[in-house]
Amino acid sequence: MTATQEKALAQGAVAVDAPPLEIHDMTVAYQRRPVLWDIDLQLPEGRLIAIIGPNGAGKSTLIKAALGLVPRASGRVEVYGRPIEKQLSLIGYVPQRESVDWDFPVSVLDVVMMGRYGRLGWFRRPGREDREAAMDCLRKVALQDFAGRQISQLSGGQQQRVFLARALAQEARLYFMDEPFAGVDAATEQAILAILQELRSHGRTVVVVHHSLQTVREYFDHVVLLNMRVVAHGPIEEVFTEENLRNTYGGRLPLLEQAADAVQRRSV
Repeated sequence: MTATQEKALAQGAVAVDAPPLEIHDMTVAYQRRPVLWDIDLQLPEGRLIAIIGPNGAGKSTLIKAALGLVPRASGRVEVYGRPIEKQLSLIGYVPQRESVDWDFPVSVLDVVMMGRYGRLGWFRRPGREDREAAMDCLRKVALQDFAGRQISQLSGGQQQRVFLARALAQEARLYFMDEPFAGVDAATEQAILAILQELRSHGRTVVVVHHSLQTVREYFDHVVLLNMRVVAHGPIEEVFTEENLRNTYGGRLPLLEQAADAVQRRSV
């Protein structure tokens, strides 16, 4: 394999005019119990995209099934016109913090360096350039002074930022993030938002499972309303409406009060 071929393999391929993510007829079931039904989505490039819906709607499952982390009963997923399995080098993933074993004995810098492996090809080991790139990502999340610290010694918000830095180190084109704002303080939330906005400014696409209806319009450009099926998806100004939220949340009063408040913010 030539150096050029190895680089092309590491970077993936992008079909002309192909969207960053297409999901066709995807169904997911756990122990024969359907979790997602007939999901069809085509998401635009260079947007911050929220996936919202009630508990049990399949939001996290949608991301995991797209990535192949949980099996699909049917359907296919394409990234820039090719099967997602052939495009993993174009993808960054930030899992839920609760799903990670934080007691694993590894340093902050080591975790971020893991994001470089997909770009190195089959035989290269991380070098000084990769270390510098990882440190730059830590600076972006204001954790450069914690590079040598064990990951278990960090606060929850700091751990979340480390995984965000790891995703940045991948230099991906499409990012999946599973509730990155959950359980973090206000300063960390704003730091994460600034990173997402920077990614968007560079033409990256970011798909975020999100739980706060009040901040959807403020943080995102595009929204997917999900409750086992796709209820609606599209630009915030067209899709984030009280009617669509009511259809998604099924008349759950506390949530609908939040929805009404969130929609009212459009006119403020």
